[in-house]
Amino acid sequence: MKIVIFDMDGTLLDSKKDITISVNHVREAHHNLAPLSEEFIVEAINMEVRNLSQLFYETEIYHPADRELFESHYELQCVKNVYLYEGVEEMLRNLVASHIKISVATNAPTQFALRMLEHLRVKNLFDMIIGADLVNHSKPSPEMLNNILNYYSFDEKNHKAWMVGDNSKDILSAASAGIESIFVTWGFSPQSSAKIVVKKPQEVLDIVL
Repeated sequence: MKIVIFDMDGTLLDSKKDITISVNHVREAHHNLAPLSEEFIVEAINMEVRNLSQLFYETEIYHPADRELFESHYELQCVKNVYLYEGVEEMLRNLVASHIKISVATNAPTQFALRMLEHLRVKNLFDMIIGADLVNHSKPSPEMLNNILNYYSFDEKNHKAWMVGDNSKDILSAASAGIESIFVTWGFSPQSSAKIVVKKPQEVLDIVL
């Protein structure tokens, strides 16, 4: 058995415009702050260590009111501009057609992952879709990956598994889970020092199949 676990934002799909719109909505409504750029927000999200409430809302802690407003706004916003990166759907369908098991491990809340992947008509291709709300520790912890591997009864002697992502946290989580990783450059991070780096979805197929 072969298993491929995908990150979502910046790997399967481009969500930065909608994330930016919802973050800026909270900044304006609750803090009277000027809007942030997509570039700043993507860079902040991709940092290994960061305080997003400080970076986004200039507060030391993520206040419940800010979280609630963001989530209620993003629930509607998240499907307005999101799109799959070129070649991603073909890659996913080729993997499934080749009897490769595929799942998603995202640091986004599961409800948004399900909504976006359903909107983009690829949700049913995945066996499992796990967001940060379903685990105690998000990536770079291996907890999400371990949950998925356990679901498949992964046996490292007889099975092969990869984590595909655009972030150092994806690569670190794979290392901690004891599986290989593939870093993609078409998403939020154009470069990496990871061992395996690919520029197109077809290259994932070349590695896995």
